[in-house]
Amino acid sequence: MRAVIAEGGGGPEVLTLVERPVPAPGPGEILVKVEAAGINRPDVIQREGNYPPPPGAPDVLGLEIAGTVVARGACAERWREGEAVMALVPGGGYAQYCLAHEDNTLAVPTGLSMVEAGAIPETYFTVWTNVFDRGRLASGETLLVHGGSSGIGTTAIQLAKAFGATVIATAGSAEKCARCRALGADRAVNYREEDFVAAVKEATGGRGADVILDMVGGDYIPRNYDAAAVDGRIVQIAFLQSPKVEVDFRRLMMKRLTHTGSTLRPRSVAQKAEIAAALTREVMPLVEQGRCRPVIDSTYPLEEVRAAHARMDSSAHVGKIVLTTR
Repeated sequence: MRAVIAEGGGGPEVLTLVERPVPAPGPGEILVKVEAAGINRPDVIQREGNYPPPPGAPDVLGLEIAGTVVARGACAERWREGEAVMALVPGGGYAQYCLAHEDNTLAVPTGLSMVEAGAIPETYFTVWTNVFDRGRLASGETLLVHGGSSGIGTTAIQLAKAFGATVIATAGSAEKCARCRALGADRAVNYREEDFVAAVKEATGGRGADVILDMVGGDYIPRNYDAAAVDGRIVQIAFLQSPKVEVDFRRLMMKRLTHTGSTLRPRSVAQKAEIAAALTREVMPLVEQGRCRPVIDSTYPLEEVRAAHARMDSSAHVGKIVLTTR
């Protein structure tokens, strides 16, 4: 089968298409004939040499897939050959075939294309576990999401609105801000032209945001403390700027803030299965109703993976970039 690996660390030019044997599913695993694989920021960090696969994961890139079940390992009974599925995987998604654990796999919602399905698992798992589990976002509260036009951001806007929250999103251009508003954001802040702290205070009558989803880090961390409401929750999922910054923690104490964070890829199959069950119960009905939908920026055939990553590196995209194997 054709698959993509990174030969050394660096830019898109290190991505190489190679031939690999089709993997055989082990206990509890299924083999999926991949039709679409989403591209995510962790893939870029792995390509750069800064995010090695966890123990036991393949060196082939790719954390989310959609396709058709073609084989099952021992004790794998949830899915049948020929069923359309989408899965969160620890690696191996940029390939014609990929292994997935049956408990980290979801049925493709009715009415969704395979390209759309391939853009769901990584972002939806991430948003659900961070915004709703760790951040405890509730109806009537305000969510501030940084990077509102990203795959994570577009997902967070839609899910937060579907569950009754007010959403403020930051983005880097007027066009991206307009896209955020079209997805349901109540306020979109062009961070190149406005101070998001002042904008959040103005939009909330001085109260601040109850939950902040941050993938930027760096000097956003102390500014998030300023933008947060009393008893606010700040959830860190990445550091596009820097993981190191000088912070006055008195604001954390005085506002009774919670600053937490998480990673998804190293979690156990059982932990991811809990998220999958919650998504199936709480979110997939919203997708089938059309209330939430992955935003697709562009698609590229597997052979053009370098161009796809160059698009990701440009930060010009809105929503998800997806590889296809057809």
